[in-house]
Amino acid sequence: MTSDRDPVIIAARRTAIGTRGRALASVRVEDLAAAAIRAALADAEAAIGAPIGVAEVLLGNCMGPGGNLGRVAALASGLGMEVPGGTVDRQCGSGLAAVLDAATAIRAGDERPRVAGGVESASTAPVRSIGGVAYDRAPFAPAGFADPGMTRAAEDLAVHDGITRERQDEYAARSHSRARAALIAGRFDAELVPLAGLDRDDAIGAAEPFLSRFPALFDGGTVSAGTATRIGDGAAAVVVAPAGAAPGLVVRAAAVIGCDPALPGIGAAPAIEAALLSAGATVSDVAAFEIVEAFAAQSLAVLNRLGLADDDSRVCADGGALALGHPWGASGAVAVVRLFSRLVRTSTPAGTLGVAAASVGGGLGIAAVLEVAR
Repeated sequence: MTSDRDPVIIAARRTAIGTRGRALASVRVEDLAAAAIRAALADAEAAIGAPIGVAEVLLGNCMGPGGNLGRVAALASGLGMEVPGGTVDRQCGSGLAAVLDAATAIRAGDERPRVAGGVESASTAPVRSIGGVAYDRAPFAPAGFADPGMTRAAEDLAVHDGITRERQDEYAARSHSRARAALIAGRFDAELVPLAGLDRDDAIGAAEPFLSRFPALFDGGTVSAGTATRIGDGAAAVVVAPAGAAPGLVVRAAAVIGCDPALPGIGAAPAIEAALLSAGATVSDVAAFEIVEAFAAQSLAVLNRLGLADDDSRVCADGGALALGHPWGASGAVAVVRLFSRLVRTSTPAGTLGVAAASVGGGLGIAAVLEVAR
């Protein structure tokens, strides 16, 4: 039963995801976020039938220019100067973490609605340097711990779990095929905010015909460019309000779990298990999963641990990040938007459960159990 303090996601929108260096490459990161924020707020106000006083804007971001993007995006969205903003960094789980932080504030008793989500402009991410020497990324783990890059970690996980090249190719092809079918059927239309002439995720189908032709990224390996997501530019935003404000997704439970930094791709699995345990539910009770697909090998490793089949129709039913693209700090929030479309924008009955989750560099998993409220 929903209580008055249960946080409910009452609106959810996202920009289309543009592959790094393409259609959205010239759009500033705060403008990406502002487009999604304005659209989500307009939907929420339409659902409630009244203007919304926003308490705060919380955004996930990994590689942006700094300067507290949550605050910058709040101002860029046209919200009043009195509306504060904050920025969350849990790497690929940042957007989902921001949504959960907003939900926590409401559950703690502050009943003012909040905007939360994530944004990333990989195209405009600044070059970082130490002592004048540029580097690709900050460490995911300190000295003394394994600290693989995510591609290397995906390859190591494929070896660890015995995940074959064929299985990875089939999984990636399925993600593209599902996304293409959803695109043709218009299942993305209600969630998307066109921007800079881009009205669809531009990576859908791009790799599918060539999956078997991509060479392995490591000698003797199985991970290829076709079974790795395309890094993208994009943003997603949701409005979180107290129960009863409007139909939506109740944030029923959540978990953040640490795992071995050497195999960070498995992190989503224990996080999902912990969140479901907190919700008093099991994997079989879940109608829809949105698990960020950074790599096919990583996704398959998570499904292995959850006891789910490679082609389970509940998992990324309209394709996942392998087809849509991966705007790092936004992807966790994109997963929430996708669940909102799959469960709230359809006739799914109250009480239906969905799970959003991501594995995170450095050995983390984050997950949320969301329940349809009508």
